[in-house]
Amino acid sequence: MRKYNGYSPRASLAGVGVWFTEHRIWDVVSANVVIDQKVIVHTPTEKLLDAFIGILAGGRGVVEVNTVVRPDGVLQRAFGRTACAEQSTISQTLDASTTLNVAQLRAASDEVFKRHAKCLRHDYRRAWQLLDVDITGMPAGRQGEGVTKGYFAGRKNCRGRQLGRVLATRYDEIVVDRLFTGKRQLVDSLKTLVRLAEQSLVLSPAQRRRTILRIDGGGGSDPNINWMLNRGYHLVAKVHTWTRAVKLAASVRRWYADPKVADREVGWVTSPHAYRRPTRQIAIRKRKKDGTWSYHALVTTLDDAALFEMAGCRVPRRPSRKAVLLAALHAYDLRGGGLETQNRGDKQGLGLAHRNKRRFLAQEMLVLLAQLAHNVTVWARDAIAKADAAFQRFGVQRVVRDLFHVPGHITFDHRGRLSHIALNWRHPYAPAICSGFRQWLGADKMLFLLDKT
Repeated sequence: MRKYNGYSPRASLAGVGVWFTEHRIWDVVSANVVIDQKVIVHTPTEKLLDAFIGILAGGRGVVEVNTVVRPDGVLQRAFGRTACAEQSTISQTLDASTTLNVAQLRAASDEVFKRHAKCLRHDYRRAWQLLDVDITGMPAGRQGEGVTKGYFAGRKNCRGRQLGRVLATRYDEIVVDRLFTGKRQLVDSLKTLVRLAEQSLVLSPAQRRRTILRIDGGGGSDPNINWMLNRGYHLVAKVHTWTRAVKLAASVRRWYADPKVADREVGWVTSPHAYRRPTRQIAIRKRKKDGTWSYHALVTTLDDAALFEMAGCRVPRRPSRKAVLLAALHAYDLRGGGLETQNRGDKQGLGLAHRNKRRFLAQEMLVLLAQLAHNVTVWARDAIAKADAAFQRFGVQRVVRDLFHVPGHITFDHRGRLSHIALNWRHPYAPAICSGFRQWLGADKMLFLLDKT
């Protein structure tokens, strides 16, 4: 094979391709997924790989494989491909997927997760494992399978599907992605999602007792809360029904103003609802525009120290009742910077909500590819952050948009193996990417800076 050199507007992403091929990530998929489709030029799993590269490269739809991946030959080679399938044939492969193929891809993705996920190496003796569980809307055309009217934030009469997710929040890793029909809500899906997370994380009873589930009001029904308590989990969960919240708020003897949110107050519930395990219950009220109050309630099993830790605060020597209340409230509020942030990042950075297939099974395949892309993106960001901790704050959107789009030249040796990635030295992120990827890839000469590009 001749020596191959080339320019790529996404040369930094080729570094991810090196790690991807060295760890034989796609070999796991190829060994597990068998789609019954005639092979003309590209195998079905090769076409899935092309779709996956398109997701990492920021393509917002399968059609963009033609404009993002196919013209970039050196990027294809970095991921082990010598050519790229045309987008219509990729769509045909997705449409040919069966229930068995979805299960195969899910099993392959889970195997990759178990090999490389940092949350699986969490030290439960030293710190809590924090899992956020939620459902996010996936608007879609009304002709799609499983597309129905449902709740889609800020969009009345919208149709689509729902995506249930479990996030290992301290690591930004997606543990579970499961697609549901548009009418399905968290209250009906929570047990399924938590069980799947238990399988992926291989949680023992002792580890469940060191795991916090943070749930919004959509999943905080009495049966769900009791089920999670019976499983041994600790909770920070919002109560599902507003009538229960109003009843609990009536027993609050003293309200405290929230210094972070205007017109919001919080107080201890003195007549709590009885669950299967002892809980502490907190009422929240916020003044509406018409001067009346809206009410919510939180249920938690955590002690003071755990609440302060979860809220990112130092534990006072003698914490007051007000300080503990606010710690619990702000610990719950931080879910907005956890799973909600990851949902937005995946929709904007990985095009999660823009690739819509009519067939439900085809959409599930795309969701699983995006889940793998999310975790690979997070692992690459963490590698770069070892060179500059400031990059640890980058979400998926910024990683894909800024860190994966550094231009440069890529060189392959006569055997077709990538030997050099020379990034444009003028790019402000190029030095950190080079330094971080050298450590990640274990190859001192894999990346360097060009004097001129």
